[in-house]
Amino acid sequence: MNNAVNDAVWSGSWVAERLGVGLVGDDDLPALLGLALRRNPKRAHLLVSNVLGKHVPQSPAVVYEYGLRLGRRVAALLGEERAGAVVLGYAETATGLGHAVADGLGAVPYLHSTRRPVPGVAPAGGFEESHSHATSHLLLPEDPVLLAGDGPLVLVDDEFSTGNTVLNTMRDLHERYPRERYVVVALVDMRSAEDSARLARFARETGARVDVIAAASGTVRLPEGVLEKGQRLVAECESAGCGAGAAARARAAEPRDVSSRAPGGAPRSGPLTRVDLHWPAGVPDGGRHGFTPAHRARLEAALPAMAGRIREALPVGARRVLVLGFEELMYAPLRLARELEQAADAEVRFSTTTRSPVLAVDDPGYAIRSRLVFPAHDDPADGPGERYAYNVAGAGFDAVVAVVDSVADTPALHAPDGLLAALAAHVPHVLLAVVPSYVPHAPERPAMLPEPLRGPAFSSYAPEEVGWLLQDLSDVTLEAPTEEREEAIQRGGAHYAESLPVEYQPSARYQELFHAALDASAARLAQAVGVVTETVLTERSPRPVLVSLARAGTPVGILIRRWARFRHGIDLPHYAVSIVRGRGIDANALRWLADRHDPRDVVFVDGWTGKGAITRELAEAVEEFERKEGVTGFDPEIAVLADPGSCVRTYGTREDFLIPSACLNSTVSGLISRTVLRADLVGPHDFHGAKFYRELAGADVSVAFLDAVAARFPEVADGVDSAVKELLATDRTPTWAGWRAVERISEEYGIHDVNLVKPGVGETTRVLLRRVPWKILARAGAGADLDHVRLLAEQRGVPVEEVDDLPYTCVGLIHPRYTRGATGADGKAVNV
Repeated sequence: MNNAVNDAVWSGSWVAERLGVGLVGDDDLPALLGLALRRNPKRAHLLVSNVLGKHVPQSPAVVYEYGLRLGRRVAALLGEERAGAVVLGYAETATGLGHAVADGLGAVPYLHSTRRPVPGVAPAGGFEESHSHATSHLLLPEDPVLLAGDGPLVLVDDEFSTGNTVLNTMRDLHERYPRERYVVVALVDMRSAEDSARLARFARETGARVDVIAAASGTVRLPEGVLEKGQRLVAECESAGCGAGAAARARAAEPRDVSSRAPGGAPRSGPLTRVDLHWPAGVPDGGRHGFTPAHRARLEAALPAMAGRIREALPVGARRVLVLGFEELMYAPLRLARELEQAADAEVRFSTTTRSPVLAVDDPGYAIRSRLVFPAHDDPADGPGERYAYNVAGAGFDAVVAVVDSVADTPALHAPDGLLAALAAHVPHVLLAVVPSYVPHAPERPAMLPEPLRGPAFSSYAPEEVGWLLQDLSDVTLEAPTEEREEAIQRGGAHYAESLPVEYQPSARYQELFHAALDASAARLAQAVGVVTETVLTERSPRPVLVSLARAGTPVGILIRRWARFRHGIDLPHYAVSIVRGRGIDANALRWLADRHDPRDVVFVDGWTGKGAITRELAEAVEEFERKEGVTGFDPEIAVLADPGSCVRTYGTREDFLIPSACLNSTVSGLISRTVLRADLVGPHDFHGAKFYRELAGADVSVAFLDAVAARFPEVADGVDSAVKELLATDRTPTWAGWRAVERISEEYGIHDVNLVKPGVGETTRVLLRRVPWKILARAGAGADLDHVRLLAEQRGVPVEEVDDLPYTCVGLIHPRYTRGATGADGKAVNV
């Protein structure tokens, strides 16, 4: 095989001499790799592959053959297991290599990671690449079961340097889809002994077999201080210049960059020739959403004709032709270039544009001799930025065929400073071939989601007070005693939202405490309701759509609605939705809201903040929903009555005081249970579920609670006005002080898990009503706000410990050592 490098000077010697970086290993390494400097705060050097088809123009036959050979080695290793294999390549550099490996392996499906979110396609996974210039990877298979099989998973990257990227991938996918075998494939394996040990440790921990296959192996010798020295060298070269020749023609601001303009400053743009490939309908442009053996067969049949159309469009006499792919779009241009190489009477080379910034130095001992710089032209999700094409200018090409997908065929591509102009400034003839961007089939959804449930058929609230975006599970038995329920969670890894605790039936003494607390705090509650409502109307929307987080947020949502009607004469729409810790918000409820309201008007409402776990959960869930659905505008900032944890900007008060609705369960929340999310009850097109406890109507105080607080609105109106004026003038930036306090308490009491520390009166009450508590911490001198807490603690035999300088009025502690099970941030059991 042509090893691609016949020069007498190694294309890494320039970096090696100046930084002391060197390659140690197989004799083939210098032929496969060169060295360059990168503008990256995580790693100063870049291993530049001579056979990948990314930074260095190379014979497409050489590029494709390296992938095929690696794939054939994988096939020999797997034997009969190859039939169930799936190949996964990494964006952006290894998308073509991974596809070639899949071709070499045989009739197996292929998928590559991507940094391009696609509306309507749910990620099947994601991971980070620690040393990369752009780190976040998404896995977006059209068929969600593509990665769910138990056959071997073959992971392909261009270089295996530390193994972090592969480990991150395997950990993420193994948690979702456990399997017994992995094969890691790379052109070069450059891991240290410590890196290799970490991969072996993963194999031992999971019980999976992990094999590594590479074309060559070795290590990179990195002297002490190489990162800082490399950064200084990059800065020196960018300010003073390094090398000569082609780089000397660069613009003054960046001496190594080759401009898209002629030396005189006028744009140089020769005639652009468009080539209609007649790409076969239904064949994906690559593996972003999966590429099946059937797709491959159709592509193979169409390649000769498509390459023939490119050959016919080339200028007469073109002797040296570059086929230039686009970032992640590597496989289609590679196969077109390989076919063209076989048919055209010209020397054909292949490379690809990239988002990775690398210093260019015009020296034979340096891997990147020139650099074209141009703006991104595919409207990337992470915003505008520079993109690059290396070793094109000054390489003597007579023609360049730019191959992009249709998403990237934008005005920015054709702009005076765009890629095509940059190419035209240095290559006499520029051709453009556009591959249709594959659009996955959207999953089928019901024509219309159901309308909200309303009282009195569902809940004891009046129908206009709230619409529940839930399904009624009242006829399903879901309750279990607290101890049995948590034991089941711990034993089977069940999620807390898959069952319900038995509803607490308050004693006569406890009910007396509730009514006494309500009488004492109604005016205080009314003031907080008024302040948070006026803040929402002033800062968020003059006609907000209230969306309360069922069920603790729902009474607060109704009170906000009542204040808006009392003070402004407006009727605000109000809905209740489910959010589940570790599972996120009900996506179908968000779809329903987005179909009927402007998402920018939606204001999420809850009762109070503890340490801020639900605040964070909501932010992550909304971000994920918008990424999947392509819907924007939802603001995850929650409006609450009380924010003792300093987690939000929209609140009525930051004092930690008793909100009487926290004292009870369904009997103060419209007789509605906690929400339920269980696969056999909640389908992909259903709202989350809940129960309506009609049988508890005799003990229901839901409306009485609302009426008691609303009756105090007139007397607090003036105080609300002054409080709002003062509040809007203050800095309300969340400090997350509550989270830090919880971390401290967790360590001081030897718990070492913040998820088992429940701060604030409301959360402490929930611990006593629904969990198996360990102890209660009470602020020294706390008064009547804690009467109900002390009574519940007495009834359950839980000690109450008074603490000086406690940042909350009280804190409930759960310790796995003293319970049959306790749930963590993901809603599952915390084991000891």
